[in-house]
Amino acid sequence: MNKVVKDPVAALEGIQDGMTLMVGGFGLCGIPENAIAQLVLMGTKNLTCISNNAGVDDFGLGLLLQAKQVKKMVSSYVGENDEFERQMLSGELEVELIPQGSLAERCRAGGAGIPAFFTPAGYGTEVADGKEVRVFNGKPHILENALTADFAIVKAWKGDTEGNLIYKATARNFNPMMAMAGKITIAEVEELVPAGTLDPNQIHTPGIFIQRIFQGEKFEKRIEQRTVRTKE
Repeated sequence: MNKVVKDPVAALEGIQDGMTLMVGGFGLCGIPENAIAQLVLMGTKNLTCISNNAGVDDFGLGLLLQAKQVKKMVSSYVGENDEFERQMLSGELEVELIPQGSLAERCRAGGAGIPAFFTPAGYGTEVADGKEVRVFNGKPHILENALTADFAIVKAWKGDTEGNLIYKATARNFNPMMAMAGKITIAEVEELVPAGTLDPNQIHTPGIFIQRIFQGEKFEKRIEQRTVRTKE
């Protein structure tokens, strides 16, 4: 089944105010840059965004935050975005901070149809407030609910016309599990190839999880923190 759409405009059709979106990537690596730019142009408001991080002030999900399009962020690491900090401290933005492993597993569980699971991560901290606690093998665990989304938007290195995806290096963080957890999953790829071109043994996300796929026009691939050695 050919799942190709021509551009981000067609790919994001149906995303409306108040929806929950999963957005793949790790830092600024493996983020769906073209789709995020289109969301800014659409002006969709009151979004709940589930993403490992919140981008930086002028790139990634930081662009949606600047435009005041995000109502709530469900994230793990948010330390690179001053606007995120300002909105959170002022009460403009709802924030749910989740340990990184728990966030990954909550997304994976959502895609696998597992409604909840117990984990020791976060016990004894604010993360555990209001959550059920059980003891397994002498250690307290807290109950975490699975996460799903109206739309999941992921970024892959290569994809074929049937939606099969291959991620590259760090982009394999969060993109594969989020691809499984969206009611509708949109894949943005650097290279789009005909069906049958990809080695089946190398595919990370099978096309059954993908509803729409398009090839991005340009990718900046910014470096989040550039560290250089002083010249001797």
